[in-house]
Amino acid sequence: MYFIIESGSTKSDWVLVDNKNNQSFFSTMGFNPYFHSSDLIEAELKNNKDIMQLAPSIKGIYFYGAGCSSPELNQIVLEGLSRIFTHSSIHVDHDLLACAYSTFKGNPAISCIIGTGSNSCFFDGQNLIEEVPALGYVLGDEGSGSYFGKQLLSAFLYHHLPQEIENDFLATYQLDKDMIVDRVYREQNANVFIASFMPFIAKHKEHPFFSQMVINGLRQFMKVHVCCYDNYKNTEVHFVGSLSKIFEKELHKAAEELDIKVTSIIQKPVIGLVNYHLQYILKSEIV
Repeated sequence: MYFIIESGSTKSDWVLVDNKNNQSFFSTMGFNPYFHSSDLIEAELKNNKDIMQLAPSIKGIYFYGAGCSSPELNQIVLEGLSRIFTHSSIHVDHDLLACAYSTFKGNPAISCIIGTGSNSCFFDGQNLIEEVPALGYVLGDEGSGSYFGKQLLSAFLYHHLPQEIENDFLATYQLDKDMIVDRVYREQNANVFIASFMPFIAKHKEHPFFSQMVINGLRQFMKVHVCCYDNYKNTEVHFVGSLSKIFEKELHKAAEELDIKVTSIIQKPVIGLVNYHLQYILKSEIV
């Protein structure tokens, strides 16, 4: 049996595949080596009874995660997983590769992640190119949950929110300036906290204040992370992640303004990721 895992900073989707191609789905918190240690990964998995029961039977692990962008960072995740899956071969790679695999339909394409963070790559079936780097939630992550969450929190603290929106924000979260600053600057996983306000923005996405904010942010993402590729106007462009699906209308509007043709929007890339593995990587292993 194999686990194929797609992990953002907030949540990880796990798919168990057996030798008859039966599939089972599991979920854990997201494991990002920028913020999470091997010890934390081990502890979290030990608290998951379903995964622990399966661990001795797992032959291979394919983990693709946010932040897994160098051998040193990948080793953090690899070490945490290896303490649980002691009989498994373990492969750890970047979530960009998972994005490319999950959207690959046989043609060269630009694949984009819009989640807690954001990023893009070009994949032709063999070579993956990341034209511009992902700079994280402080310097980059345009169009992401953390990007829009920062704008919401800033607008709230500066008293720039429309009154009815501010009233609902206060009623929903009961937060004040000191509480927000403490969570952002003193506690771990600030990016996840900031992105956690996306359900509130989605709730009010038809309000002009948020509608324009989202369109502007997605347009900025495309300017930086799609327009950087040669011939992007004539290349398939795929988007993965829950936010790209929730804000599908706004994403199409921003793309049209830049003459970008959106080929697909996929909420859960793990499905396509599993299909890619079955077709190209595990074909000889799975009967």
